[in-house]
Amino acid sequence: MIIVDTALRRREAEGRPVRVAMIGAGFMGRGVANQIQNSVPGMRLVAISNRRVEGAARAYAEAGAPTPRVVHTQDALEDAIRAGVPAVTDDAVLLCRADGVDCLIEVTGDVEFGAVVTLEAIRHGKHVVTMNAELDATVGPILKKLADDAGVILTAADGDQPGVQMNLYRFVRSIGLTPLVCGNIKGLQDPYRTPTTQKAFAERWGQDPHMVTSFADGTKISFEQAIVANGTGMRVEKRGMRGLEFPGHVDELTAHYDVDGLRRLGGVVDYVVGTKPGPGVFVLATHDDPKQRHYLNLYKLGEGPLYSFYTPYHLCHFEVPLSAARVVLFGDAVLQPLGAPLVDVVATAKTDLRAGDVIDGLGGYLTYGQAENADVTRGGRLLPMGLAQGSVLLRDVPKDTVLTYDDVRLPEGRVAVDLRRRQDELFGEDGAERPDALARS
Repeated sequence: MIIVDTALRRREAEGRPVRVAMIGAGFMGRGVANQIQNSVPGMRLVAISNRRVEGAARAYAEAGAPTPRVVHTQDALEDAIRAGVPAVTDDAVLLCRADGVDCLIEVTGDVEFGAVVTLEAIRHGKHVVTMNAELDATVGPILKKLADDAGVILTAADGDQPGVQMNLYRFVRSIGLTPLVCGNIKGLQDPYRTPTTQKAFAERWGQDPHMVTSFADGTKISFEQAIVANGTGMRVEKRGMRGLEFPGHVDELTAHYDVDGLRRLGGVVDYVVGTKPGPGVFVLATHDDPKQRHYLNLYKLGEGPLYSFYTPYHLCHFEVPLSAARVVLFGDAVLQPLGAPLVDVVATAKTDLRAGDVIDGLGGYLTYGQAENADVTRGGRLLPMGLAQGSVLLRDVPKDTVLTYDDVRLPEGRVAVDLRRRQDELFGEDGAERPDALARS
């Protein structure tokens, strides 16, 4: 933050702001627009796309920006950017191809649409900051590979819990400790919540009931912790993670993990429910040097062998613009897969499913997601949650059963399905990258 804010102010003084465009103008997107417009010198939000152009215009209006120009062609968009006039469109592809855009911010949460626009942005040499953990956990490794090959950066964002965890992880590692747990603090976990049960809460905060359900039923946190695992080399202790209900302070969690077991796994991602201070994130780490352990004890972190570090908040849209600045100004990604996926999110029956049922979207009535180690996913042909929407059940599946590819007929023509196939070919059964796989696919 110290480096980023100074660099942004320099760009403002030089009249060379970082130019970002945003895809998606829902609840979170409007917050991002307001933040860039009013609180980030050295950055300009040059364009917004949304499936309803009125939503994009609303985001600018709520931010107090000048009235945007509605555009429908590539030339019209680029003319607006050159003129310094905000632009809105219902065609996200225009933003992916536009000159005058340094970085895209993708705020949709939709796996298929996110896959389409991210691929298009990569093909046209655009950096992408994504708040779409659902996409990242499903096909992030192959998208990262494609971005690398194109010379651009695809990264998760600051502000959301995964980015906050990664920043804390990097800090802890930079001072010489070994992180062994990356965790997320939740207030509620009930896999059987539905858009009906979450309707009142969603209306109170102006959010989408399906998105709120995804938070409540554990799907969202599974996606989030999966991308943390894939970015740190960690795994899950068991399907669904441990998910301890613990009403005490996060510092007390150090007594609830076995260091040797954590080391054998290479570290784990996890979540806790009801722990204070929430809603935040934590990293539990160890140190091999007894001299340094003495200092850590002196500094009130305890005797070890695990030491607790935590951030007691996550500020979502407030921090997202900083991610774009990190990418454009420093070539620094917030969070990316290291290589082959280590943790997936698998689709699980929320109720008894019947042959012929069509699986609804994330945070819906029929399925919830659970984090699972990728080798288990591959070995059992388990169905990734990010591909489940629109799939047709071929047989009855009892409640709480994890679905497999053999249980469903996937929708045809989906970009995300094809990307997942290519990802599986790229990394193979053993997770080892096969450089020639992309050329064959």
